[in-house]
Amino acid sequence: MKTLKFRVLIDTTEETDVFRDIVVNSSDSFESFYNTIMLAFDFAGDQLGSFYLSNENWDKGHEITLMDMGMGSGDSAPSIMQDTPIEFHVDKIGQKLILVYDFMKMWCFLIELIEVEEGVVEVPEVVMSIGDAPHEDSKEADFSAEMFADSASLDLGNDIDDIFSDFDGEDFEDIDNLGDEI
Repeated sequence: MKTLKFRVLIDTTEETDVFRDIVVNSSDSFESFYNTIMLAFDFAGDQLGSFYLSNENWDKGHEITLMDMGMGSGDSAPSIMQDTPIEFHVDKIGQKLILVYDFMKMWCFLIELIEVEEGVVEVPEVVMSIGDAPHEDSKEADFSAEMFADSASLDLGNDIDDIFSDFDGEDFEDIDNLGDEI
């Protein structure tokens, strides 16, 4: 069996880097890794989160979700953390992952595999801790349009346009008379 050492950097507005080096077994699930990250940064872990496989440019790839959201089937469907061993998707030094936690506050963790060794760890563990983690509630929920502007997963297609282009107003009664009928 192999152990994997990941460097997990939390994306903050602070000028100093805050990261943790975490060692896990390659056969551990993504859920176990997720829980270890939450503990390492003193986050409650009570919000939804997803890992994304990534490339050198930190682009989001295949999604590994905390729970099954019923979002399709086949190769394009997200994997489920509990059912997915880390070794299914990560095995080379330098591989990158993104963990998004709490989709309203958008906490982002940038993760890179930095070491692979033969051996076993009893439980996933933090082997190095640099910087003070921000408090989980220190970030406000972001409901701005910019939050959704470049979301590749937000694909409404033409459905919204079709709905509104079909409206010509003829099927609606005069709104001024609506109160008279009630």
